[in-house]
Amino acid sequence: MALKESEIEQKLISKLEELKYTYRPDIRDKVTLEQNFREKFEALNYVRLTDAEFARLRDEIINADVFQAAKSLREYGHFQREDGTPLDYMLVNLKDWCKNDFEVINQLRINTDNSHHRYDVILLINGLPVVQIELKTLGINSRRAMEQIVQYKNDPGNGYANTLLCFMQLFIVSNRSNTYYFANNHSQHFAFNADERFLPIYQLASEDNNKITHLDVFADKFLAKCTLGQMISRYMVLVASEQKLMVMRPYQIYAVRAIVDCIHQNRGNGYIWHTTGSGKTLTSFKASTLLKDNPDIEKCLFVVDRKDLDRQTREEFNKFQQGCVEENTNTETLVRRLLSEDYADKVIVTTIQKLGLALDENSKRNQQHKENGKLTYKERLEPLRNKRIVFIFDECHRSQFGENHKAIKAFFPKAQLFGFTGTPIFDDNATYKQFDGTVGSYRTTKDIFEKQLHAYTITHAIDDHNVLRFHIDYFKPEAAQKNEDNNKVDDKATHKQAKLKIDETITQQGVVEAILNKHNAATNQRRFNAILATASINHAIAYYELFKQVQAERQTENPDFTPLNIACVFSPPAEGNKDVKQLQEDLPQEKADNQQEPEKKKAALKTIIADYNAHYGSNHNINEFDLYYQDVQQRIKDQQYPNSDYPHKNKIDITIVVDMLLTGFDSKYLNTLYVDKNLKHHGLIQAFSRTNRVLNDTKPYGNILDFRGQEEAVDAAIALFSGEDTNRSREIWLVDPAPKVIENYEKAVAAMAEFMTQSGLISEPQGVYNLKGDTARIEFINRFKEVQRLKTQLDQYTDLDEAQRDKINTLLPEDELLSLRSSYLETAQRLKAQQGKTGEEASDAQEAIEQLDFEFVLFSSALIDYDYIMGLITRYSQNKPGKQTMSREQLVNMLASNSNLIEERDEIIAYINSLKAGEGLKEQEIRNGYQSFKAQKADGELGDMASRHGLQATRLKAFVDAILDRMIFDGEQLSDLFAPLDLGWKARSKAELALMEELVPFLKKQAQGREISGLVAYE
Repeated sequence: MALKESEIEQKLISKLEELKYTYRPDIRDKVTLEQNFREKFEALNYVRLTDAEFARLRDEIINADVFQAAKSLREYGHFQREDGTPLDYMLVNLKDWCKNDFEVINQLRINTDNSHHRYDVILLINGLPVVQIELKTLGINSRRAMEQIVQYKNDPGNGYANTLLCFMQLFIVSNRSNTYYFANNHSQHFAFNADERFLPIYQLASEDNNKITHLDVFADKFLAKCTLGQMISRYMVLVASEQKLMVMRPYQIYAVRAIVDCIHQNRGNGYIWHTTGSGKTLTSFKASTLLKDNPDIEKCLFVVDRKDLDRQTREEFNKFQQGCVEENTNTETLVRRLLSEDYADKVIVTTIQKLGLALDENSKRNQQHKENGKLTYKERLEPLRNKRIVFIFDECHRSQFGENHKAIKAFFPKAQLFGFTGTPIFDDNATYKQFDGTVGSYRTTKDIFEKQLHAYTITHAIDDHNVLRFHIDYFKPEAAQKNEDNNKVDDKATHKQAKLKIDETITQQGVVEAILNKHNAATNQRRFNAILATASINHAIAYYELFKQVQAERQTENPDFTPLNIACVFSPPAEGNKDVKQLQEDLPQEKADNQQEPEKKKAALKTIIADYNAHYGSNHNINEFDLYYQDVQQRIKDQQYPNSDYPHKNKIDITIVVDMLLTGFDSKYLNTLYVDKNLKHHGLIQAFSRTNRVLNDTKPYGNILDFRGQEEAVDAAIALFSGEDTNRSREIWLVDPAPKVIENYEKAVAAMAEFMTQSGLISEPQGVYNLKGDTARIEFINRFKEVQRLKTQLDQYTDLDEAQRDKINTLLPEDELLSLRSSYLETAQRLKAQQGKTGEEASDAQEAIEQLDFEFVLFSSALIDYDYIMGLITRYSQNKPGKQTMSREQLVNMLASNSNLIEERDEIIAYINSLKAGEGLKEQEIRNGYQSFKAQKADGELGDMASRHGLQATRLKAFVDAILDRMIFDGEQLSDLFAPLDLGWKARSKAELALMEELVPFLKKQAQGREISGLVAYE
C-alpha cells in the first residue's frame, strides 16, 4: 500500500535527523522563521541587534530578484547600525559552510495579506530557507513537477518575493521512490508554453552514472550537511550575463573533484572523457576557478586549439563570471599575463599556438628578439620554470600537439596537465592519412595524460536525455547510383578518368535535388537548420553554385516554392593573415586545398560573401574573414522559431562547409547534417554531434543524411566511443528504424480507438467532446499525446518510402489528425485551467490533472505564425467563393489544431467567421481589421467584467490601459478604482481579489507574453 504524503514527510524528517539536522517543529510561520534567522545571524556575526535594526536589515536583504538574493547569500554584506557604526556581516559562514547550523522545518505557512501557503519540507542553513522539498504520493513527471513548483512560486502571497524565502536555491520533488532537483530562477527562465523552454531538471547519479532516485539514499548522498553546503557554495554557478542560477550536473561535479583532488595530492596528469554536448566548458570553468583560490598553484591555463574556440571559451567563461578572463591578442600579451601577479590573471584562456610560440626558441619572433638583444619569450618565462602550473586542454589531439606537450613538460617540470575530450584517441583511431599520402599518428589520450579521471560517454548522455539519439539515412541519389554502376562496367581507365568530372557534377546535382526534397521533413518544416559537409573547397563551391541554379529553376516552375537560404563558409588562402593561418591549424583539408589555385578560391569566396551581404544586409569582406565566420555562426544559433523579431529571411537554412563548424560548434537549432565527405572515428562522432543538442519534443533526434554509404564507419565509431556498454550501444545511439516506429504508431492509434470505443464513442474528433468526466479526458490526453509524439518523429524521417507514407496516412488521415489535434488542444486548455486549484482533500481525478504535462510544443508548427495566418486570411478574402485554395473550414481547422497562437486562437477564428470570401481585402486591411475586431471584443469583455464587479466601465478601461501602456501594475491605482464603492478594508480586499482573478488572465492575454511588473502577487 502506498504511503501517505504525511508518512513520506515524517520518514524524510527522521532521515535528516539521522544526518544531524536539527528538527524545528516550532518554526511554522513567518514570525518564528524570522526570529530563528535573527538568532543565527547574531551568533554568527557576534552582534546584538535592536528590533529596529533587525527589521531594517531584514528589509534590506530580502530581494524579489532571485539572482541578486543568491549573490548576497554568497557575499559579505555591509550594514550601518543606529549609532552610525558599520557592521560587515555574513548571512552564512562563508569560510566553512560545514560549520553553519543545518535545520529542517515542515508545514511552514507564510501568512501574507492574501494567502496561507504551506510548504512540505524546507531545509535551513543558518536560519535561511535554501532548499524546498515537495513530496508526492503519485508518479512524477519531471517537467510537470518543475512546472508545479514554478506555479507555486507565482501563486498569490507565495512569499518568495517578500520574505526570507527569497533565498531559496534548490527545489527537490520526490514521491520517495523517484527524486528530482533543480535550481531556483526568475520566472522568465521557465516557459511552459508552445516553446517549452525550461532549465534542466536533474536526477542524482553515482560516479559510474548509476541513478540515485530513492529519497533515503538521495538524502544520504546529496543532503548530508557538508555535501549540501558544497553543492550551494561550490557547485552552483551564477551566470551573470543571463542573471541565472545553474547547478552542476553530477558527472560535472565528479570531474571537478577528480581534478582538484589530483592537484591537491600532486598525482600527475589525467583526462576527463565527457562527451560532446555534456557541458565541458562549465566543468572546466569551475575547475579553473576553484584552482584560483589554491595558493599552491601559480597559474591555471585553459588551452584550446583554434582561434574561434579561444573566443567562444572566453565568452563562455565570462558569461559564467563577468570579466574573469581577458583576450590574449598575441603571444606578447600571453607572456605578460603569465608573469603577472594580479589575481585576475591567475586563470588564462589561450590557444595552443600562442603557447607553442612562447616556448619555441626558433620561432620567428624569438629569433628577432635575439637579434635585437632582447630576452626571448622563453627567457622571460624563466621565473615560472619551477612553479606549479596547471594546464587544462580542450580537445587537443592534432598531430602537432605532441611537440607542444613535450615543450611544456620540458620547460615546466612541475606542471600538471589535464585534458577534456569527448572523443579520446585510442590505438584504433590514432592513425590518419596525411595529404601527401603518408600515414600520420596521433599520440593516444592515455599516452599524454596518463590516466582517466572520470568518464561520461555519449551512451550515458543519451540515456540521461542530455543529448539526443541519431537518425541516419544512408541515401544514394539515383544519379549517383547510375554513375557507380556505369563506372563498374567501364574498364578503360582513361575513359573513366575523363568521365569523373561529369559524373561528380551529376552526383552533386542528385545530392542537391535530394536535399531540397528532404529538407522540410528533416528540419521539421524549417524549424531547424542544417550543415552540408563536403570533401573539399572545390566541392563546397560547386554545391553553392548548384543550389543557386536548382532553386532558381524550381522557382520558375513553381512560384510558391520558397528557396532555402544557403550560406557557405571555408577559410581563404592565408597569404600572411595570422588569424586565418591560426584558424587553419585545425582545418587540414582547407589548408591543403588552398595550396591549389588560390586565386580561384578567393574569387569564389568573395562572390559567396557578396551574396551573403546582399541577402542579409551585412558588409563583410574576405580581408576580415573572421567577422563573416562569426556572423554565420550567430545566424545558425539564432534560428529560434517562432520569433517575430527574426523572420525567415534572416535565418540560414543550410551552411555548406568543408572542415569548419564540424567540431566545437553548438546550436540547439541545428538538427541535420548532410554528409558528402568521408568521415571516421572521432571525426565522424564530432561531426554527427553537431546535431544532437536537446531543445524540446519538436526535435526528437539528430538527423544525419549520408550520401556516401558509410554505415561500416558509423558502426565502428559507435563501438569505439560507446564506453563500457558496447552490447547496447547501437540500440542506445540510434533511433528505431521507420518500420518499428510505424508499428508503434499503429498500436498507439489502435489503443486510442479502443479507448474511445470502450467509452461508448466513435474514435473521431466529435467523440472527444462527448467524453464523460475528467478521468476520461485525462485518458484521451495521454493517449493522443503518444500518437502525436510518434507522428512528430515519423514526420522527420527522411527514409520513408511511398508505401510507408500511405500506411501512415491511412492509419490517421491528415484531416482527421488535425481535427483530433484541435480536440486535444481544447480539452487540454480546459484541464490546464484546473491545475493549481487542488484543495487539501483533492479527488483522484484532480490529483491526476495536477500531474498532466500537456507538452503543447508537440502541437506547434514552425510555419503557422501570425504573419502566415494573416497571409492566408488575405488570400481567403481575395478569392471568389468556390475558388479558394483553402476553405474557411480548412483555415479554421488548421488554426485550431496548432498551439502556436493558442492564446489568440478564439479571436482569430471569430474574426475569420466575420469575413466574407471574395471581399478582396488587402493584407494591411486584414491586419488592421483584426486589431479593431480584437479591441472591440476586449472592450466588451471589460464592460462585462466591470458590470459583474460593480465598477464603472470607463474607469476599469483606463486602469487596464495604464497597465498595458507602462507594463507595470500599480496596487494603489487598484485601491483608487474601488474607492467609489466606499467599502470597508476587508470587503475591499475581497473585492480586489475577486476582480484580479478575472483580470490577471485578461491582462496576460492582452500583453501577449510580456511580463507586467507587480503582477507576481496575484499570479
